[in-house]
Amino acid sequence: MKKLFVFLSLSLLFINVISAQTTTVWVVRHAEKDKSNPQDTNPSLSDEGRIRVADLAKYLKKVKFDVAFATPTKRAHQTLDSLTIPKVIDYKDIKSLVDSIKTNYVGKTVIVAGHSNTVLEIIEALGGKKPKDELTDDDYDYIFELSVKGDRARVKMDQYGRPHHL
Repeated sequence: MKKLFVFLSLSLLFINVISAQTTTVWVVRHAEKDKSNPQDTNPSLSDEGRIRVADLAKYLKKVKFDVAFATPTKRAHQTLDSLTIPKVIDYKDIKSLVDSIKTNYVGKTVIVAGHSNTVLEIIEALGGKKPKDELTDDDYDYIFELSVKGDRARVKMDQYGRPHHL
């Protein structure tokens, strides 16, 4: 009986430690894409986008990432190219992305490269409040830092690199 009590106590302590950990999730939209060929459904980054990628690396130079997630597009992966990341995982839908982060990366530091129509949805799915009503197709300079604990997230919004809206 004493061993069972000790086992249960240790199990509860372990569960509390895991649930009390904060996961840091950075969410960024991919950098500017090359729009020279309207038929290209998977364009690379433009020259301006490559400059923004360098700006992203400067902005995040002190952050040590455990993992990154990107949609399976050239521009999302290229946005993360200048960062030192041990592993980049493709994601196709927001639910599986959030499930993976909350299951496999609790207490870690993660970066997600998304799109103008998914960044704010990702923030909400992680338990945060949208800091803007929308991201337009011209919004490339926003970055969001989430402190995720359980089903809630505190969100900080900032801008990096050259302001897109001049």
